[in-house]
Amino acid sequence: HRAPTRIILSRPARFGPPSLSHARSCPLLGFPPPHPSAPPGLSPSSNSAHTLAAGCLRHAPSRSTPTPPRPSPPSPDSAPPSPPDAVSIMARRGLMEQDLTKLDVTKLHPLSPEVISRQATINIGTIGHVAHGKSTVVKAISGVQTVRFKNELERNITIKLGYANAKIYKCEDDRCPRPMCYKAYGSGKEDTPACDVPGFENTRMKLLRHVSFVDCPGHDILMATMLNGAAIMDGALLLIAANESCPQPQTSEHLAAVEIMRLQHLIILQNKIDLIQESAAMNQHEAIQKFIQGTIAEGAPVVPISAQLKYNIDVICEYIIKKIPIPERNFTSPPNMIVIRSFDVNKPGSEVDEIRGGVAGGSILRGVLRVNQNIEVRPGIVMKDESGNIKCTPIYSRIVSLYAEQNELQFAVPGGLIGVGTTMDPTLTRADRLVGQVLGEIGSLPDVFVELEINFFLLRRLLGVRTKGTEKAGKVSKLTKGEILMLNIGSMSTGARVVAVKNDLAKLQLTAPVCTSKGEKVALSRRVEKHWRLIGWGQIQAGATLEVPPCPL
Repeated sequence: HRAPTRIILSRPARFGPPSLSHARSCPLLGFPPPHPSAPPGLSPSSNSAHTLAAGCLRHAPSRSTPTPPRPSPPSPDSAPPSPPDAVSIMARRGLMEQDLTKLDVTKLHPLSPEVISRQATINIGTIGHVAHGKSTVVKAISGVQTVRFKNELERNITIKLGYANAKIYKCEDDRCPRPMCYKAYGSGKEDTPACDVPGFENTRMKLLRHVSFVDCPGHDILMATMLNGAAIMDGALLLIAANESCPQPQTSEHLAAVEIMRLQHLIILQNKIDLIQESAAMNQHEAIQKFIQGTIAEGAPVVPISAQLKYNIDVICEYIIKKIPIPERNFTSPPNMIVIRSFDVNKPGSEVDEIRGGVAGGSILRGVLRVNQNIEVRPGIVMKDESGNIKCTPIYSRIVSLYAEQNELQFAVPGGLIGVGTTMDPTLTRADRLVGQVLGEIGSLPDVFVELEINFFLLRRLLGVRTKGTEKAGKVSKLTKGEILMLNIGSMSTGARVVAVKNDLAKLQLTAPVCTSKGEKVALSRRVEKHWRLIGWGQIQAGATLEVPPCPL
């Protein structure tokens, strides 16, 4: 008789929302990697294949991970090794240290070594039609896969805004040939790596830019998400697939959206040139030049690339440095940050003493955030009283950690995407509940509006819609009293009912309160054939505000 076999049932896989199951792997969470001594993320492979022959594109070389040596057992007399602290880890990785005691905000600059070493200081968006290669380009430059969620991976499309940071270097030897002297690595790369161009291996590279990519969805029903991302962009890469006609519907719609946001610095990428013949690429290049005439993209460089094969990625790096300038930043004002993602990083079943506070991800517009600083989030918790009137209660908290991807920060400056770890109840931040809110110093944030008076400008024709029948079908009709619009204010998407219209002025009643200020830009969208379509833009002139209760602290 055999002894009975003992069966151990493993815990079943959890099929919860992707925002929780992917929490630990998200770069905006504000927590260090599980093994701090592990090497930084993989860098993109070499982009030296510049000889493009039809059907003979060279694939990027594969990367093999070396097997780490097995550690020898410690001797009985030796003490157990103490875990290294975060600062020593960063110093070992070749990053500049930050010291709050020596911080002087008047001397800070977006290219200051202690800033650019750890944090991105410029936001660049990827825009264009669905499946034209926006996420693939970001991965080719930064080495980071921005498509993370289960439903995104199944459909192979971007649904939520994706983020990735990259450092762009240039060889210090002027004899190093262009564009191979430019190189992009992940955010954790040391500040002075060696050049990998043959003949210049003993030369060091200089860190010129630390870029944060905002990867926008290209699908037409996700236009609101794209507009939220456009609110923080300093420049953009417009992707146009070479194997399709130009322009595609969302190519023109996205270009109009960034024009509304006054985005002036664009680089056009003609992607997928490995799939077509040279003559077809030249014909499409002429079509692109014709399409961008009279728009903000007129005169922008058009770079032929293959994101999948990493061809001409170093040319993109050179154009980012030369064509997209670092914007002027305000370091001395009270900090103000737009929240574009928020997370609960706790796993189900965590012990009470292991629960961490909520994490808010976004971009600082002005000022400097510091660890241990007390903060306020507006509008905060929104509810209705007994009579049906909307009330808001700001959330007050404290910053416990600041991260740019996996680089720990002591202070964070404007530009780039930051993860802010707080003492907030994580149920307030889970599943992007704080998106559209504003985080900053207590008592310094703008008013909370429930009604807006705007002067608006409508587009002549609907963009991104293939209209059937008459020419009249694609025209944008005037605003009418009582109709419902969608407004994008900063990273906030909210419904609005038109209360009154006169000439180019409109009074709008918001479905949700918005923390904003006079003079801010607003994108207007109307529901057309079950989808929200961009119809124009406006500027806030005045409005009715909510009374915000004072801080109890």
